[in-house]
Amino acid sequence: MTWIRTVSLEDADGPLKNLYDRIKDPNGHIDNVLMAHSLRPHLMEGHFDLREHVLNNSANALAKWKLDAIGIYVSLLNGCDYCVEYYFASLENIVEAEEDATRLRAALEAGEPERVFTGADLAMMFYANLLTARPDKISVSMIEELRNAGLEDGEILEINQAVAYFSYVNRTVLGLGIH
Repeated sequence: MTWIRTVSLEDADGPLKNLYDRIKDPNGHIDNVLMAHSLRPHLMEGHFDLREHVLNNSANALAKWKLDAIGIYVSLLNGCDYCVEYYFASLENIVEAEEDATRLRAALEAGEPERVFTGADLAMMFYANLLTARPDKISVSMIEELRNAGLEDGEILEINQAVAYFSYVNRTVLGLGIH
């Protein structure tokens, strides 16, 4: 599961047990990425809260599938297969046609988002690529390109935070050997 020791749900007690009870899925499963934080429950709680605010908050303007697509692309760019598979499964549950999800993944794996994205969505993916691979190259002109493509500043913020979150989780997974 990970290269460091973790505390299982069965062995947890006190505050960790309470946190596990809060974050486990309806089947009673704890996500491996979150469980990797079990030695420091405050970090687990912070990671969980960050994920929920960035990806699952009802105040987000961007559709959930777009945030998952960003996650898949960032994870591909970072070489995080675990996250690619996890968020592709989420995307498949959201996108109505399975072939659409498969086509989207294939385009991102090829590094060719323009095969499936246009307009503001394509600009979003170009920004995600640049922010992931060469963050020092982001400038005000890139933000202007996003605006010119039709994205509002709040949406740009959501894209930025999704890229930052996925970069964080990719490094957590890769750096701790989570599988």
